[in-house]
Amino acid sequence: MSDLVVTCPKASWEEWIAEGDPAGAAWSGTEWGWYMTSRARPPIAVGDRLYVVAHGRLRGYAPVTALRGLSFDPKHDCQPPGGVYLDVADLDASPPYHAVDQWCICRRGDAVAVTIPEPIKGFQGWRYTWWSRDQEIPFPNWRAVA
Repeated sequence: MSDLVVTCPKASWEEWIAEGDPAGAAWSGTEWGWYMTSRARPPIAVGDRLYVVAHGRLRGYAPVTALRGLSFDPKHDCQPPGGVYLDVADLDASPPYHAVDQWCICRRGDAVAVTIPEPIKGFQGWRYTWWSRDQEIPFPNWRAVA
């Protein structure tokens, strides 16, 4: 698999930071997730990095601890109308594989504030990283929007 990049919308930036365990904070014991609506499984795995762009800059990354898909399949003990998030390994292990409409890329703390020298225009969905890790520099002021 590989490292991916996502964009946090400007209007959600403060809420996203407040959600929990931002870069520099100790792990709270809570698992956090980046939710994506897509039928296609994101090509990311445990140990890869999920990078976040906001306000035109790379803000940092978090190591991925799990990838889960939202299942509405009764064989997964869902109670209509709700679904249940299942680890990718559980989805793949219970054929026939069914369509998943939403994914959760999970992390448990350990976010790291880094950036690269170039500005980045926000985008929908995800992209592969286009820079090498040796281009990353610490970003102590990662919360600032200006």
